[in-house]
Amino acid sequence: MFPDRIARRLDETDVQRIAVIKPTAFGDVVQSLPILGALAERFPGARVSWVISEPLSELVAGHPVLDEWIVYRRRGGWRQWRQLLATLRNRRFDLVFDLQGLLRTAVMTRATAAPLRIGLETAREGSGLACHGLLEDTGRQVPAHRRYWRVAEFLGMGDLTPRAGLEISRSEHAWADVMTRQLGERVVAIHPGARWETKRWPIEHFAAVGVHAIREHGASLLLVGSPDERVAAARLKELILRQATDGRVENLAGQTGLKKLAAVLSAVDVVVTNDSGPMHLAAAVETPVVGVFTCTTARRSGPPGDRHVLIETSVTCGGSYHKRCPHRGDRHLACLQDVSAAEACEGLDRLLGDVPAIVRTKVA
Repeated sequence: MFPDRIARRLDETDVQRIAVIKPTAFGDVVQSLPILGALAERFPGARVSWVISEPLSELVAGHPVLDEWIVYRRRGGWRQWRQLLATLRNRRFDLVFDLQGLLRTAVMTRATAAPLRIGLETAREGSGLACHGLLEDTGRQVPAHRRYWRVAEFLGMGDLTPRAGLEISRSEHAWADVMTRQLGERVVAIHPGARWETKRWPIEHFAAVGVHAIREHGASLLLVGSPDERVAAARLKELILRQATDGRVENLAGQTGLKKLAAVLSAVDVVVTNDSGPMHLAAAVETPVVGVFTCTTARRSGPPGDRHVLIETSVTCGGSYHKRCPHRGDRHLACLQDVSAAEACEGLDRLLGDVPAIVRTKVA
């Protein structure tokens, strides 16, 4: 996969200081975390740093392998940008991985002046030019997390496990346990949000799944999401309680940090969600997921593990990875309506009924 000269350079480099540059993309950061175990095993005693954006810094804070996390403030201005580059240069890293593959991370990578810099074959904006070698692309038929896990392959460490190694405190776990126990023995979490409009399954469909969970499984519901998703979660709660008036629904959207969110997701029975960061966070804490995939594909963007039910659209443009729908008229966002609430309810039945999970790809 790598030229012999890169392998030789790795063997010849006395690796004492390592940097992982992966500042943004919630789900991708979660999927990248397992590489830290490989780094610790390959280079015991090495100092490991992670460059992370401020909103996501909680994901890596306190990780047992990390010695520090260097915060990147995307809108921090020129002065903070210069300070960041100076920090990276002064750390004198021996080995750097750019797992973002954009111009700004290429500048960070180059600023380290590390003797060995590894990037992604999928790097954009010419960012691969800052690296000595590139991790081979896995292609769209292979889960995207494998792209990041190739770090372990590069290091000769074999395969990884999905465990992210999130450092969730006892107090955070205790808070989540109290929250879920108050709701009852069976709790389903629902995350109705997503950054792209083409990933946002209709609120009405989520409501139907929530009502089904209450009526058919006696479940209570926890609605989760970011501060920007509070309105959507409030609307979802209203729709559910309108149909299941005796249901127990708690809206936590915007009320948890990322670690508390991880603790909550680890304490529930199932998470129903779009393709989103919380979907990957749920999988990382080993909670089964019912995932809805519209503009993305379960094969490429689904979480690792075999305990999930992942449902895809059958429209011809499904899996296009368009952030905005290019169609108008009847075809506009047709993928969102193509996946029915009944399919997600069936997936929920499967997981709550302890039936082996599947990837459900619809056939046109």
